[in-house]
Amino acid sequence: MKTREITVTVNGRKRTVTVEVRRTLADFLREDLGLTATHLGCEHGVCGACTVVVDGHTERSCTQLAVQADGREITTVEGLAGPDGELHPVQQALRDNHSFQCGFCTPGFVMSIYGMCEEKKAGRSVPCSRAAIREELSGNICRCTGYQSIVDGAEAALAGAGSDTGKDA
Repeated sequence: MKTREITVTVNGRKRTVTVEVRRTLADFLREDLGLTATHLGCEHGVCGACTVVVDGHTERSCTQLAVQADGREITTVEGLAGPDGELHPVQQALRDNHSFQCGFCTPGFVMSIYGMCEEKKAGRSVPCSRAAIREELSGNICRCTGYQSIVDGAEAALAGAGSDTGKDA
């Protein structure tokens, strides 16, 4: 088994860990760091359950290796809540709109919407129409909701993006 030492910043905390070179980023986050909110669904990058933010961009953690994250900054859904456990504005918007049922897909959607909000806060053009939100979220699969409430939550989160509420990543 070939290993390599990597240094990553995960949810604001710098960590140096020795990992097997073939371990995926998703498995590294879940098994080595105990951040189990990053879910594994398809393990092919199509369902979106494993979505995390890497260096400010949403990425599928099941399709890349942990060693590829060396020197990078990763945000998982566990890194969004405030110090006292208060929900991030994206999480609150989704909660307020009753966006999810079983919760399996929730972390991936939260991180995808969070990424969109961060892009908007950075002044980048983010399409905010319902059709554009649906298109942006088309890489995330939910099997128990009708997507209407997820789009409602995303729309609410994007409407609040750019304000000074919530925790910065």
